[in-house]
Amino acid sequence: MRQSRRGVVRWAAGACLTMAMMLGVGTASAQRVEGERAAASGIYEAEVPVNGQGEAERNAAFGRGLAQVLAKLSGDRGATGRPGVGQELRRAKDYVTGFDYRQDQGVSANGTPNFKTMLVVRYDRAKVEGMIGMLGLPIWPQPRPKPVLWLAIDDGKGPRLVGLGQSNAARAVLDRAVERGYRLGLPTGNAAEQAAVGAIWRGDTGAIARLSSRYSPPMQLVGKLYRKGTGWQAEWTFVDSGRVLSSWKTSDADARRAMAGGADGGADALIRKYARRGSGVGAPGTFRVVIAGIDSADDYIRLSAHLQELSVVRRIRPVSASGSTLVVELELLTGLSGFKRMAESRGVLIPSEGAETPTFDMR
Repeated sequence: MRQSRRGVVRWAAGACLTMAMMLGVGTASAQRVEGERAAASGIYEAEVPVNGQGEAERNAAFGRGLAQVLAKLSGDRGATGRPGVGQELRRAKDYVTGFDYRQDQGVSANGTPNFKTMLVVRYDRAKVEGMIGMLGLPIWPQPRPKPVLWLAIDDGKGPRLVGLGQSNAARAVLDRAVERGYRLGLPTGNAAEQAAVGAIWRGDTGAIARLSSRYSPPMQLVGKLYRKGTGWQAEWTFVDSGRVLSSWKTSDADARRAMAGGADGGADALIRKYARRGSGVGAPGTFRVVIAGIDSADDYIRLSAHLQELSVVRRIRPVSASGSTLVVELELLTGLSGFKRMAESRGVLIPSEGAETPTFDMR
């Protein structure tokens, strides 16, 4: 028993040393282990590197952080490119409930200490979810599963399983999963699981699924990482209840990036199966609405500016005017219900009930 424990310790030390050498970087001053809460691990939180603590730098970082949150909530890495999202990112500070700064210290490849300032931002859940609903972005429901990561690494000395005790060797893929809005677990790494390296290497996902039956949920991200030429290649398979959902490869000169691609592919597979488009916003189209309370040219200018600020509005065309009432056609990214929700959230246009044509009073 004592000899087995020494072997595990030697493996853990060797794995950490090997990963530090193959990544070409020093070990950070503080490493998180699986299960330990990161500074911004929540779905509605984000960490953004900044160059200083000035207001302009901070406001720009708020937008980048909100982009992270939208990507985690929707599961869509391209969420920021969807119509209307860019306008909301520019007013990201309106979604912030609080923020803090953190100073990270690490060691570069040549042994020189380096420092990085991170802005940790917390966003208002109700406001963010309201915006997602109004823009019709997909939603990846919670709670989300925590698949088991079965990763074998061959650095030239033969493949070895990354178990819970060697979590730092898989840090790149574990952290990338958190960035994508979910978490990965690791097997304990007992003798039976260590012996499963051969099944991982030959792609026997059925054997891994059976071995993983003691864990919940019945989902596995199975991967093998090995040297290829001057870089690294990883082969991945995502399994859900014994069924292969996706298989892919990632390669890079940097082992961390090759490894992180496993979390990306796993997230994409989960999203394809579980994400749902936001409901209650209606289909895009052109709608005629009546706006009351336009008593001057200044009111009209204010209305025009306000409509252009609403991210669901693509085009505005005045139709007619009578007294203090204006009829306009609005081309919307969502249905009229989405426009009403966004207008109400801004407090400038208030819907009037009972009118045959949708009517709003301008404050």
